[in-house]
Amino acid sequence: MSADKTLHLPSLTIKGFRGVKNLTIPRLGRATLLAGMNGAGKTTVLDAVRVFASRGSRPVLADMLRERGETALFTDEYGEYRLEPDWSALFHGRAWDADSPIRIGQPDAGNHLEIRASQSDGTPFGEYVPSLAVSFSGCGQEYAANLDCAGHPFSKRRQAPSRKSGSAPPALACESLGPGLPSGYDLARFWDSVALTDEESRAVESLRLIFGGGVERAAFVGEESDAPGRSGRRAMVKMKGESRPVPLASLGGGAVRAFGVALALASARGGFLLLDEAENGIHHSLQRDFWKMVMLAARENGVQVIAATHSRDCVKGFAYAASELDNAAGLLHRIENVRGKARAVSYSEEGLKVAAEQGIEVR
Repeated sequence: MSADKTLHLPSLTIKGFRGVKNLTIPRLGRATLLAGMNGAGKTTVLDAVRVFASRGSRPVLADMLRERGETALFTDEYGEYRLEPDWSALFHGRAWDADSPIRIGQPDAGNHLEIRASQSDGTPFGEYVPSLAVSFSGCGQEYAANLDCAGHPFSKRRQAPSRKSGSAPPALACESLGPGLPSGYDLARFWDSVALTDEESRAVESLRLIFGGGVERAAFVGEESDAPGRSGRRAMVKMKGESRPVPLASLGGGAVRAFGVALALASARGGFLLLDEAENGIHHSLQRDFWKMVMLAARENGVQVIAATHSRDCVKGFAYAASELDNAAGLLHRIENVRGKARAVSYSEEGLKVAAEQGIEVR
């Protein structure tokens, strides 16, 4: 199988990011499945790709830290406390060290992101305050962090202004799902990007994976909510033989999961789709067909899918789907953490099929 030259990340190196000191995955496919024990670093790989796709966007970094509960108390200029992202948690060992930057991507090819702890002296008070220096392909920007090197809060008025040099490549589309079910807000957002297109039909087909020919149509009803990140709209499904549509959520988690993945594959066109605990909600007997749907849609939409799993059934379904589709470019890597050092053990499509047929443990 030849390498796909259209991939944004044909390989991946991560250095100094969160729980990973140094990890190289020598080859990524159009669809890549990561297996391994809890704490091995699978979710960190997904986080790293999300940060890479955003080109080190400050809002993406902040959202990721908040989602993980990695925040610290911050004192504003009025002496009031609030929780803000703990930027030191981005770095391996929480080391705020300018000589130990984060690197994500393909350093040898010049296709990589670097995040470095820095000090800025641009405040009105002539003080040095911590900042993050982010660069991609030689272009970058620097912005002040909210905490000092030891994680202590400092006043908002001491922050330095952001600085930019050059123009980095634009961010790539990137959607993340899991380990829980997609929210109603995300489903509605995805739907708006595919409504009245061929991808709308693919989303309905994803439901037929679970319910066969019993699903006729899907739509969203209701009005948008004024609350940020929430939607007053909900997905409704018309079932064959039923006079009235039923809420998608009433059909179970598997229906919500499959529908969300199908929509996200269209929303992430030309970028990345990241799936954490990809097996959640999908019955073991449907894993092969589920992954066929994912691989075909990924190829047609130019999406690079990177997923993590704990499930043997998920691995088997992925292996069979990859072996049955021409140029599906499905690869599996088992992420191991041996005495604090992460490494990737790689399986080709052929190796995956043999492992699935022989019941060889690759998780």
